[in-house]
Amino acid sequence: MIEARHLRVLRAVAATGSFSAAARELGCTQPAVSQQMKALESSAGTPLLIRTGREMRLTQAGEALVRHASGILAGLTAAEEEVAAIAGLRAGRVRLVSFPSGSSTLVPTALAALRAAHPGTRVSLVEAEPPRSVEMLREGDCDVALAFRYGAGPAEWDDLVVRPLLADRLVGLVPDSHRLAAAESVGIAELADEPWIAGCPRCRRQLVEVCEEAGFTPRIDFATDDYPAVVGLVGAGLGVAVLPRLALESVRPKGARAVVVEPAVEREIVALTLPDLAQVPAVAATLDELGRAATRA
Repeated sequence: MIEARHLRVLRAVAATGSFSAAARELGCTQPAVSQQMKALESSAGTPLLIRTGREMRLTQAGEALVRHASGILAGLTAAEEEVAAIAGLRAGRVRLVSFPSGSSTLVPTALAALRAAHPGTRVSLVEAEPPRSVEMLREGDCDVALAFRYGAGPAEWDDLVVRPLLADRLVGLVPDSHRLAAAESVGIAELADEPWIAGCPRCRRQLVEVCEEAGFTPRIDFATDDYPAVVGLVGAGLGVAVLPRLALESVRPKGARAVVVEPAVEREIVALTLPDLAQVPAVAATLDELGRAATRA
């Protein structure tokens, strides 16, 4: 196997014409140069130099190797500089996937702070709800996934690095004219006879479970993944809903009012990555900034 350090010695010998001159240029001893040349010839499997007295010239194989050495060493230097830039956060790329209410609340704050601290780090963003976002992470389509869950599933994310961010409580949403709009808190059973507007599939399942625990099955008239659409439908008096607090932070609930719903239900917001990716400086910095953004949410 040809080593880069041997190529540097060969190039120096070819440029200077002798082991002693190459040793002076490289800042080492003549025996060290001779030893490395022998190792290189052993790796190449053929002589690279012809020694005639004090003169030294390259064989055909030696000329070929010197011709390629400059490009190889230049490429290696460029690679070393690029890796050093990534390690020092002067460069790097992070592919982030997030659910919509995270994209409009936590992500902008985190990415603005990341850009200010490390302007050479580029972050791309696509949106997907869990479990699809988690599948994308495992399939190699992203580096960090902002996700949520209602209660820890059995070994659901055991193969991933999980960075807990915050507990996002569900709040009720009723029309301004609703009989419970002015209530300090509302028991979810008090909404048993109301038409419901449900959110994403995972949130929808959670709504049905909570209502059934309270003794009724919700009548879901509308279902949409779009939180502004949920707010608009409630504001138009077409039903009631429960939404994560984060979802309401980026939507102005025109015609609708948020109320505290009992019993309290929370979803766990987390940032996920793979164990090997967690060691990449740009990924680690992104996780840190998401954590700081969550403390301000």
